[in-house]
Amino acid sequence: MELIGRMMDGSIAYDPEGRLEAVVSGPGAKQEDKIERLKEVSLFEECSQRQLRSVARIARVFDVAAGTVLTRAGEPGDEFFLIMDGTARADVSADKHVLLHPGQFFGEMSLLDGGPRSATVVAETSIRLLVISRRHFSGLLREVPGLIQTILVTLSQRVRQAEERADRLGRSSTGP
Repeated sequence: MELIGRMMDGSIAYDPEGRLEAVVSGPGAKQEDKIERLKEVSLFEECSQRQLRSVARIARVFDVAAGTVLTRAGEPGDEFFLIMDGTARADVSADKHVLLHPGQFFGEMSLLDGGPRSATVVAETSIRLLVISRRHFSGLLREVPGLIQTILVTLSQRVRQAEERADRLGRSSTGP
C-alpha cells in the first residue's frame, strides 16, 4: 500500500505508537459505517448492498496527522481514499489548490489502472480515511460477480457526462 510504503521510505513519519495503523474500532471503523460512506462514492453508487459489503470488507480506516502527504503528483497510485473526517488539500497545479472535505474522495482511477497521480494531496487537519488498496480491489473484482459490470456502467456514465460538459463548453466559447 502506498501509505505503508511512505511510512517505510520515510516520506510519512512512522509513529511506533500506532497512530498510522488501521483503526479497528470506534467511529467509522464498523462495516455498516463503511458501507454508508461507500454509498456516497460515485464509483460505487450503482452497487448492490451485497457488493458494497464486499468492498467495505477490504476497506481499512486510517487516522493520519495534519501535514501528512497522502499522494504525490506523478507517482504511481495504488490506493483509493475517502475522507471520513477532517480536511485535505489537493494541489492540482502550482496555482490550483482544492480543499477536500468529508465525503469527498480521490484516487479512484488508481483502483483500476495504477497510473500516475494527477495531484499531490496533503492532510490539512488530522484526518480519518477509508482506504482501499488496488491489490485487494483487483482480487475483489475476481471474487464478486457483477462488480466489474456495475463499475463499468458507472464509468461509462461519467465519461458521457464529461463529454457533454466539454461539448457545452466548446459551444459556449465559440459564441452564438
